[in-house]
Amino acid sequence: MDADTIPDDPADDRFHYVYENRVRYAETDAQGVVFYGEYVTYQDETFSEFLRTIDFPYDEFEASGVDFHVVHTELDYHSFAEFDDELRNGFRVAAVRDSSADFEWVCRQADDDRVVASGAITHVAVGEDGPTRVPDDFREAVVAFQDEPPEPV
Repeated sequence: MDADTIPDDPADDRFHYVYENRVRYAETDAQGVVFYGEYVTYQDETFSEFLRTIDFPYDEFEASGVDFHVVHTELDYHSFAEFDDELRNGFRVAAVRDSSADFEWVCRQADDDRVVASGAITHVAVGEDGPTRVPDDFREAVVAFQDEPPEPV
């Protein structure tokens, strides 16, 4: 995801802020800032909360015989977060293809909405015999929830 596509004003952006967290001491490095690898965990936690928010928790995938594997993740660092900072994490589905879905994520400081990090994640739907179609119920839940539907869906 290109940093230029993240609006400065979170009220104008396409993300749904579904997960908030406070930086724990264990997530910081020797310089006192969030260790870069922790942002992947923030992405994952935001993904899980997004699924709950659209009323399609992860066990819905499992109930349909589908597992959703991460096959790609990317991160861009725009600023920093320190111990005890409160963060807001936004998420959106950018595209849903036959057997994969692309997600975009942004992490902001809660007090001033400064963008700390942003990124993208690609998941592949996997059934017993390998890649399989992303469930239609998931597609419908995303379209019903997002202000701007994914393209394609």
